[in-house]
Amino acid sequence: MRLGIDLGGTKIEAAILDDSGSFICRERVPTPKDYNDIMQAIKAVRDQVADAHGYNGPVGICTPGSASKATGLMQGSNSQSLNGRDLASDLQAVLNAPVRISNDANCFALSEAIDGSGAGYDSVFGVIIGTGCGGGIVVDQKIVGGVNGIAGEWGHVPLPWPVDHEYEGHDCWCGRTGCLETYISGTGLELDYFRIANEKLSAKDILAKADSGDIVADSVLQVLEDRIGRGLAMIINILDPDAIVLGGGLSNIDRLYTNVPRKWPGYVFSKAIDTKLLKPTYGDSSGIRGAAYLFND
Repeated sequence: MRLGIDLGGTKIEAAILDDSGSFICRERVPTPKDYNDIMQAIKAVRDQVADAHGYNGPVGICTPGSASKATGLMQGSNSQSLNGRDLASDLQAVLNAPVRISNDANCFALSEAIDGSGAGYDSVFGVIIGTGCGGGIVVDQKIVGGVNGIAGEWGHVPLPWPVDHEYEGHDCWCGRTGCLETYISGTGLELDYFRIANEKLSAKDILAKADSGDIVADSVLQVLEDRIGRGLAMIINILDPDAIVLGGGLSNIDRLYTNVPRKWPGYVFSKAIDTKLLKPTYGDSSGIRGAAYLFND
């Protein structure tokens, strides 16, 4: 058995997997705001699943943000109470068990690379496109974390090959302007629609309007596809992965898997492009599955 915990902004979920990767059990609790309360909530939900199935092994944890390789302290987490904390050491003390942590995009990529859509490929780039935009790199079924612990953070590089005025109005929460996350995300899609139509709609409603033949909604989606295509072309030029697996809410847009690769020939530095763009096998479950696989060595 393997135990994984998904530490999210609104819920904490614990699960135990069997040797085949199937769920034996899953339990969740709300995520508190206070750091010490988060520690206790993680312990409570871990104890709940572990005690029910006689599990006393290590714990893998999927987190927002990442741990600095230099200090071990959390950084870049949108759950602000985690930043600056030694999350791994604190949890190891609270849980009295070996702990490994990795960010949600890394865990997503690991799950899909081991026995999901990316299984059988040597190198996989996992992408989460939801409220924000994240990425994780897995080679030979091992996460590539990087010397600074930020490998795969493509959401905070500039949009490549921008056209005139494309950076305007794209200030990022990280303090910079023009980060990919402000374009390639559900939030970015909604802002683009508002700029054109002067109407606030959710990403889900924009997709519905596009499906019904709305020209404005469809044009906004075409722009999104072009920007995803440019962003992933940059990834292909740098990493040249065998496969790219999309995750997050926008990964459910079927047209992306046809239209985005059509953008690549204009930007990828190769005449032949064999990289696969794949739908996820496990979707929202990939984070917690990847957390459980952090002790897969």
